[in-house]
Amino acid sequence: MSANAGARSAPEFSGQALLLGLLIGTVLTAANTYLGLYAGMTVSGSIPAAIVSMGILRGLLRRGSILENNIVQTMASAGESVAAGIIFTVPAMIITGVWSGFDYWQVTMIGALGGVLGVLLMIPLRRTLIVESKELIYPEGVACAQVLEAGEKGGSSLSRIAAALLGGLAFKSCIGLFAIFRGTVEYAWRAGSAVLYMGSDVSVALLGVGVIVGIEIGIQALGGSLIAWGIAIPIYYLNNPLPDGSALDAAWAAWSGQIRYMGVGAMIVGGFSSMWKIRSGVRRALGQLGGSLTKTSAGADRDIPMPASALIFAVAAAGTFVLYRAVTGSFSVALVAGLTMLIAAFFFVAVASYICGLVGSSNNPVSGMTICALMFSAGVLLLLGMTGAGGILGALGVAGVVCCAAATAGDTSQDLKTGHLVGATPRKQQIAQFIGVIVPAFAIAPILTLLHNAYGIGVDAPGALRAPQATLFASIAEAMFGRTDLPWNMVWIGAGIAVALLVLDAFLERSGSRFRAHVMPVAVGIYLPLALMVPIFVGGVISSLLKRRSQGALHNGVLIGSGLIAGEAIAGILIAVPRTLPQLADVQIPVPVFDSLGLSLAALCAVAWAIHRASVVDSE
Repeated sequence: MSANAGARSAPEFSGQALLLGLLIGTVLTAANTYLGLYAGMTVSGSIPAAIVSMGILRGLLRRGSILENNIVQTMASAGESVAAGIIFTVPAMIITGVWSGFDYWQVTMIGALGGVLGVLLMIPLRRTLIVESKELIYPEGVACAQVLEAGEKGGSSLSRIAAALLGGLAFKSCIGLFAIFRGTVEYAWRAGSAVLYMGSDVSVALLGVGVIVGIEIGIQALGGSLIAWGIAIPIYYLNNPLPDGSALDAAWAAWSGQIRYMGVGAMIVGGFSSMWKIRSGVRRALGQLGGSLTKTSAGADRDIPMPASALIFAVAAAGTFVLYRAVTGSFSVALVAGLTMLIAAFFFVAVASYICGLVGSSNNPVSGMTICALMFSAGVLLLLGMTGAGGILGALGVAGVVCCAAATAGDTSQDLKTGHLVGATPRKQQIAQFIGVIVPAFAIAPILTLLHNAYGIGVDAPGALRAPQATLFASIAEAMFGRTDLPWNMVWIGAGIAVALLVLDAFLERSGSRFRAHVMPVAVGIYLPLALMVPIFVGGVISSLLKRRSQGALHNGVLIGSGLIAGEAIAGILIAVPRTLPQLADVQIPVPVFDSLGLSLAALCAVAWAIHRASVVDSE
């Protein structure tokens, strides 16, 4: 596909595109906030946003150009990438106890500053990485461009997303508002001195995640969970006393207190390995950066001018210092943390963009990069004698902004690739990205507060949002500053598993195998409950079947899965409102109706069948 030069004369940065992009971006931001806290992963919103945009602009309003639709999806996906950075790190401040609640302005500034830096630092890298590099394909960006080119199908695609959204909302209401289905179906039993476990979350959003990320990620993530729950927990109780009480409680106690920390070791190795593998590519990109800065863009292929970029960078750097001064209450910690963040952000923005260009945003190891940033910043602060709550806040503050920047940079790269292919003006797209990261950032803190008050974030309670990454970063920060001690034997075992996977992956690569053994999905599977991975795997199986039928082309299951994710997430947020109202304190929510294991499993299987059937029918 080549750039669509004829499209340049069409409307691009219009008022309707601006309003629609902000509206869809805010909805996707809320959805990814809920999904990330619940499942520990987020999904890209570019293609669903493009479909919705075309359905509204062309299907309903009978107007709109491909460039306007591109601006809408650019703004919409920018907001949800900021949400990913926030929810992976900021809740760790609550979990460690250094914050008692989500401060509105500080949370907003972390998201906005990180998002702005992620967009800003990609501007000088755009020409080198996106336009001139032949090895970087940016698969999601190419796929979104194909969707925009096929915009005549926007109306019917919009109806699919809308129907799936309503279905996801209704299904979640049958769990969270009226207890018709169980949220989790699980069972454990004793086998001699060992404990065996099986279970699955009853979640249509997780099915949608699996459909989007595909079978390979589904297999690897499920494999990690099986290592933890099917192998490590039984071995643990063969060598340790089995506690009194139910087998289910024993399984969860071993996983939460010991086994999941194998995932920490695997993530650390996976993060460093990812950066080591792409060191030559990033070195080339940074080496060519000077040449890119001296080139003069002509015509419509212009970026935001360098003086304007320099001014934005100065404001962002000053804002970062003000943020860290407010967070830590220390001038020296704020200064060191700010400088550390700027260095780390520049490096990880380049890393994130390069990885996304090679293997796509779904394989962007944001967690691994954030772990590296957290450990690096903690080490710097410890060397300067900064300890206690101030040190933890400083380290987590650096990690939060860097995580937002890395997540936004990956998304920005894909969007700029889409724009390059459809003939968009880079400068206008970059302005849209700035707006798209700043405005939705103002909605994240209230959503976090609402969800924390209604469900609990990162706490061991029924129905709580586990916030896996934030819990992980909280554990690392507390261990680095001596407040707690990690089970280092488990961390080392996880590191060993990661090394074995790296060796296996190298063998698979040399043998030309299509299947790979990536460390990060397996590490995430170890660190997350098995029940979460089962529906994701089932969704991956559905995706594989649909890809075979569509011969590798983008299938309609992606749109249906996106609608289910948005519907369940919106329902989860809406249900949180009555749970926090004092006048409903005596009302049991969810309202008890049924408590049937069989009905819950049957409902989940029915939705899985419906996703496959609807996607096949739509494709015919």
